Amino acid sequence: MSIKLIGIKEFRANISDYAKKARKEGVRFVIMNRNTPLFELKPFEKGVELENIFADIAEGLEDAERGRVYSQEDILAQFSE
Repeated sequence: MSIKLIGIKEFRANISDYAKKARKEGVRFVIMNRNTPLFELKPFEKGVELENIFADIAEGLEDAERGRVYSQEDILAQFSE
């Protein structure tokens, strides 16, 4: 999958074109604002169904309610080991 950086103004002006390109060509777009990444637009992998996405969200919410979460510091510490 190729990655392309685009500015927020360009993305806003052509959002439907970028969505189509991401889906049809498998391109991942990183949307930037003043050289800072804001978010990414990427297509789902083939075979992903909406029910699976909702199940993943529900599982994440349940984990958060039970306190099964990691802080940013915890994650960074794991990667620096």
